[in-house]
Amino acid sequence: MEPDREKLREAGRIHAEVSETARDMVEEGAPLLELAEVVEEEIRDEGGAPAFPVNISRDEEAAHATPSRGDEETFGEEMVNVDIGVHVDGWIADAAFTVDLSGRDEIVEASRDALESALDRVEAGVSTAELGNAIEETIDGYGYNPVYNLTGHGLGEYQQHTSPSVPNRGVDQGVTLEQGDVIAIEPFATDGGGKVKEGGDEEIYSLQDTDARVRSRRARELVETISDEYRTLPFAKRWIDDDRLDMSLRRLKSTDVVEGYPVLKEDEGYFVSQAEHTVMVEEDGCEITTE
Repeated sequence: MEPDREKLREAGRIHAEVSETARDMVEEGAPLLELAEVVEEEIRDEGGAPAFPVNISRDEEAAHATPSRGDEETFGEEMVNVDIGVHVDGWIADAAFTVDLSGRDEIVEASRDALESALDRVEAGVSTAELGNAIEETIDGYGYNPVYNLTGHGLGEYQQHTSPSVPNRGVDQGVTLEQGDVIAIEPFATDGGGKVKEGGDEEIYSLQDTDARVRSRRARELVETISDEYRTLPFAKRWIDDDRLDMSLRRLKSTDVVEGYPVLKEDEGYFVSQAEHTVMVEEDGCEITTE
């Protein structure tokens, strides 16, 4: 399907505005939940919708961390990754940045420069392997490791992750980019080993099977709510006001109707930075929608 370029650009415009709001809110003592709620509400006020809950990952966390309902945590002397998704009628802008409050800004520079190195190479006919090689070489040059088991990805209408995968490491073979492809390139740099693992916390879910037969009335109503509000895009538990939500989600997860997204982490004591932009691939380069 040919992407809707105007809706992608509008999603990108909204993303750029709310990212400035988010960046200004990352400071010691500020509440994480307030940042997430303010940004998500601003997205709606601007005419878009969150493509996924605002991710706020700190220190060794790399992805899928978002505040819970009633969360009272505040920012400390941490490395903070903020990943924001905006969609306009299903067309998605996905980008992320890192704010360093820990005094380790060189790790932030490594992921940011790796992103720039990859963006410089994007055009129709280029292999995603070349982008992965550029990312790894850049991060290696800083003396850090890319997070090998996280990748960039394609974006489709109401599809947050689709082909092609964009590796964050050097690989022998990749996918050849074509004009009109929409991809999110997102290098992660770390002073750890470069492989993240699943933690125990899970605040983000998505609907996997919209046609599943669900026996429980409450669980069936929850599926209808998710399908109507979010389709198959990720949602946060705090977005749904239901005092038996956890029970319903457990039932739906056990039958693969919904999928949960545990927080992904490096080993404790290490740090992860992230940089990301969404681009439309052109014959002689790319259009960055999220700046």
